[in-house]
Amino acid sequence: MFSDNLVQMRKILQMTQEDIAEKVGVTRQSVAKWEAGESVPDLDKCKQLADIFGVSLDDLANYEPDENLGLAVPPKGKHLFGLVTVGDKGQIVIPAKARKMFDISPGDQLVVLGDEGQGIAVVKAEDFLSLANMINKLKK
Repeated sequence: MFSDNLVQMRKILQMTQEDIAEKVGVTRQSVAKWEAGESVPDLDKCKQLADIFGVSLDDLANYEPDENLGLAVPPKGKHLFGLVTVGDKGQIVIPAKARKMFDISPGDQLVVLGDEGQGIAVVKAEDFLSLANMINKLKK
């Protein structure tokens, strides 16, 4: 996992092993060993790597592309919860991991926002209304 994610993230950013080594303060050979799975950097170096790549430390170490449609590690704070199927009446089931992360419970009201260029967003109604009220107060 870690070694594969390290290689993939480095290539996505079009960086060489030397580039990574310089940023983290190690030799190119150390980076090569990490990528080959022969060794693992200490926690401080792992944190630096995650920061360089803009991903969470957990995702750098544990992300499984096979479980996520084969896609690369997402940027920090971005999530891929999986695929959903739209029912006959337009209903979808929000994946359990997403419901837990965003504290969505049965009976909660959600606001569906859309942007033809960006897509659809679903936000808890209470959060959306709170933001709308703050914006409204700033206008006055």
